[in-house]
This record gives sequence, structure tokens and C-alpha cells, in this order.
Amino acid sequence: MSLLEMRGISKSFNGVQVLKDVSLTVEKGEVHALLGENGAGKSTLMNILTGIYTRDSGTVLFDGQELKDTTVRDSEKAGIAFVHQELNLFNDLTVYENIFLGKEYVNRLGKVDKRRMIREAEELFAQLGVNVDPYVKVQELSTSQKQLLEISKALFFEAKLLILDEPTTALNNSEIEHLFGIIRSLKEKGTSFIFISHKMPEIFALSDSYTVFRNGEYIGSGRLSETNTDEIISMMVGRTYTSAEIYTPRKTGEPALKLEHYSGPGFHDISMEVPRGAVIGLTGLQGSGASALLQCMFGILEATGGSLTVNGTPVKKGDIHAAMKAGMALLPSNRKENSVIPDMSIWENLSLASQNLGTGSFHVNRKAEEAKYENYKEILNIRAASSQDLITSLSGGNQQKVFIARWLNTGAEILLFDNPTQGIDVGAKTEIYRLMEKLAGQGKTILFTSMEVPEIRKVADLCHVFYNGSIIGTLSNDQIDETSVMRYSTNSIGAQQPGRGGEL
Repeated sequence: MSLLEMRGISKSFNGVQVLKDVSLTVEKGEVHALLGENGAGKSTLMNILTGIYTRDSGTVLFDGQELKDTTVRDSEKAGIAFVHQELNLFNDLTVYENIFLGKEYVNRLGKVDKRRMIREAEELFAQLGVNVDPYVKVQELSTSQKQLLEISKALFFEAKLLILDEPTTALNNSEIEHLFGIIRSLKEKGTSFIFISHKMPEIFALSDSYTVFRNGEYIGSGRLSETNTDEIISMMVGRTYTSAEIYTPRKTGEPALKLEHYSGPGFHDISMEVPRGAVIGLTGLQGSGASALLQCMFGILEATGGSLTVNGTPVKKGDIHAAMKAGMALLPSNRKENSVIPDMSIWENLSLASQNLGTGSFHVNRKAEEAKYENYKEILNIRAASSQDLITSLSGGNQQKVFIARWLNTGAEILLFDNPTQGIDVGAKTEIYRLMEKLAGQGKTILFTSMEVPEIRKVADLCHVFYNGSIIGTLSNDQIDETSVMRYSTNSIGAQQPGRGGEL
């Protein structure tokens, strides 16, 4: 008997049907990959399963029992846990308080039993091999620690089914392997998982079965051992898919950006000269310094040494406004915390950066700003019903396009993209790649970070590999491959001076 059977599920919002008679079956003790582009209906179905949304029609059977009019608490009691991509943690509470929130232990006197909660939290982390202090506030944790905490919290209450929505986004390679080890161990004990991810290597490495949705409709399901990546992606996007490279060599101009012995929190002694119209990939293991470099260049972190010049003019350290005035822009890696203003409309989110630079007026010309949005909507193929809709109504890929438009709207010429395809689907990724190629062709200079080597090869002229805060190797586009990058990332090859592996 299957653990979960969802049959004929339909759902509409404001007259728009987002799920059309879809089905999903998950067996006991399996990892089931739920696949589809952003907006395909995956999250809506999971929100129905966990009681966040009510279904318009259809039936849900879980562990032999029909779930009717399910609430969030009902789904938790049944043994279903949802680890969202957008983490649901309270930064002002401690780690152990987050774990037991709403489920606190009390002693015989009716008082909260802090000692027991802390002890059991420590035992849980020891069992899972998670290095997190139960006493610290969540705001002091790194993004990867927060992700592991969210997963640990779900595991603590021994759920029968765990829904993992992009769980590896903020994890490095060793943390991913550790998480997968935990999942495999729990699977052997009978726990089932629904695994939502856009990373095909992870899907095939971890999952047993799959179901594909497209445009709110069920497309197909089966065993992953009986299919391949191209077939899965073709089902997701609705057309024949090929993994052919996008990259084509391009002409570049005079130097637009120059770093000389540039140092800051997390990196040191970085020197590079980047010509106008170039696309430079920065990679390495998480924490190796690439992301910190972009944040320093844009003034979020303050450089401790060296210099940064744009078009020959020095840029003041630790000053975001100075970086913007120099024609620089930063697309942060964490959209939720650093880009999305959830209570604002799409056009308001788009216009924020240009308003910050100053327009000479105390009033926002709404008509003009909405006209700019309509222009970028066409150029970037932003899929949205109305400019007045909330930014949160868009899929991750379309949100990212809005934030790229936010910076293009400032006239920025130096684009710093920190993990620009994080948490977006295959089709949207391809659109971002092609957009980067187009912008470079227009003379924009792009530096971007990524830990996905195939994606760097698709668009980058050069790839700088970071290790322990410094550039240990540089590869031209035709030299970029998984093996070479990993050798440099782990320092298993002799250190190479920046630039020797490839030049523009």
C-alpha cells in the first residue's frame, strides 16, 4: 500500500486554475522527486497536502486514511513535515526554542522544561552530525546552518513523510553529502521523502521515482533508473531539450574594472583586470571567498586593503551608494532576505534602486515607472499579469528577472551576480544565461558566482577558482570542466598564478 495517494487535485485562485486534475503517489520508504518549472504547481500541491491551502476537488489518502479539510496541525499529527525553501525560523529565538516552538516540554509544575529541550536538541544534533549550538539565537547562524536546523526540526518529531523544497540551495558539497546520508539512512528505516529540486545530478543521485508537472497539469511519472536527464527536462519544458552549450566567443573592449591586491573579510590579495563586455565566472567551495568579493566590491562589506577602480576611477570602500554611482550593481544570492520587498508591487520593487540614486524629485512618477516596467517586461520576458501585483505572486525565475531589471534601470555597466540562478527552474535558468550573453554583447561587464560548473561553462569567458580566500587557478572557457574546477577548489593541484590558465 502506498504511503500517499493524491488523486484528481484541482485548485484555482481568483478564477485562475493553477492545478488541473493532478495526481501524485509516494511509496513507503522512497525518495520521490517532484519536478517541474517554477509555476508548474508543485508548491501549490504541497501546500494543499500540508493544510496551508484547501483543494477545490480531489482526494488525499495518507497511510491508509483519507485526509479531509486538512489543517496544518492535522497534517503534522498525521506525520507530514514540510521543509520550505524559504526558511520558517524566528531569528530572535534560540535554536532550541525554534525546534520546540508550539511543542514545548513542561515539568510537573507546569513550567517550561528548558533543560530537557536543550538536552534533546543536543542529542538530535549529535545523532545527525549537525554542528549547531542550541543556545545561540538563529540570527547568529549561517544560511547553511539555518537550512540544517530547519531539516533537523522536521526530523525531530519523526515524520513519516518529509517534503524537502530545494534543501541544498545554501549547502556546500560536504554538507549536501551529509544531508543525503541522513536521508538514505532514514529511508532504510521506512521514512518517505518528496524531494523538490532543479539540480538534475542531485535528483538522479538521491531519488527513486519521479513525477513531472507542467503548467499545473500532471505530465508523467516513473522510475528514475528508466529515464535520463534530457527526457525529464523535455517533460518539464514541453519541448525537445538539449544540453548543448550556449557560450559563443565574443569580442571585448578596454578594461572596465580593475582590482589590485584587493582584500576583505573572507578573501585576500585579489588582482584582476576585466574588459568591457566580458563575463567572468567565480567559483569554489562555499566560503572560499567568491561571494564575499562581490559583496565587498559593492560596499556591503568593507575592503581592508588594495584598490578597486571602474573605468580608471577609484571606488570608495564600504560605500554602496558610491558603488552605484560608479555604475555597479549587485544581484544578491538570497532573494528573500536581500532583494524581495514582499509588501510592494512588481513595479515598486523594480524602481527601488533608481529611486535610491536620486531622480531630482521628491515624488515618484508612477506612470513613468510603470512604463519602464512594461519595457523591461518585454525585453526580459517577465511573466506577470499586472505590474501592480505583489512581487511574491511571481515565480523565482520571474522575480530574478525583475531584480535584474531593477539594476538595468539604474544604467549600471558593471553587473555583479551572486549565484543568479539559485532556486529557479531549468527553463528560467536558460533564459538567465541567454540574458547574460545578450547584456555582455551590449557592452555590460558581468562577474558572477556559481558552484555549478556546467552553468559557468555556458556563459563565462574566464573562470577564476577560489580556494581559502584567494584565486588559485584561472581557466578559459574551453578549459572549464568539473574535474579541473574541483582540483583547484580542493587545492589538490599545485597553485597556479591568476591568469595562467586563460586570458582574454
